Amino acid sequence: MLDAGTLAGLLADDDRRSVFAALVLGSSTLDDVMRATGLDAKSAGRALARFVESGLVERGDGGGHLLLARAFSLAARAAAPPPDTSDDGGDPESAKVLRAFVRDGRLTSIPTPRSKRLVILDVLAQEFEPGRRYSEQMVNLMLGKWHADTAALRRYLVDEGFLDRESGVYWRVGGTVAT
Repeated sequence: MLDAGTLAGLLADDDRRSVFAALVLGSSTLDDVMRATGLDAKSAGRALARFVESGLVERGDGGGHLLLARAFSLAARAAAPPPDTSDDGGDPESAKVLRAFVRDGRLTSIPTPRSKRLVILDVLAQEFEPGRRYSEQMVNLMLGKWHADTAALRRYLVDEGFLDRESGVYWRVGGTVAT
């Protein structure tokens, strides 16, 4: 996953910024990028290669390139401070569970008792916007901020009715909505 610092570093170079702008405006092939930027093949190719290596751009089968705009939203989400899990006047039992299982914005472990796990899953579900669809890769990235066992968290979220899935696409269907 790209972090905000890596994205800023990728765009710190003039040639890469020009290539990025060309991709945003619809260029996809090396020839398109060269025409749009005025860069030579070596400079444009080097910038495209850096973007592909970083995961910001995918190279298609036909030689085209696709800018992965979701990398920006993921980096912004990752750079955001972790949710406040302190007791804010809400349910004291939930606050107790959060204090026991969350340290520095990460799960120390996945609770075994279902009642405690439901508290954690509700917090995790709040990471997902209602009505928005997420690829499995994106779900893994979002859950990976919390705990390394993203497969277990995904399974629990689906089994307990917080997320639903079909053909590798997930969406939020339950949990409380943070205000």
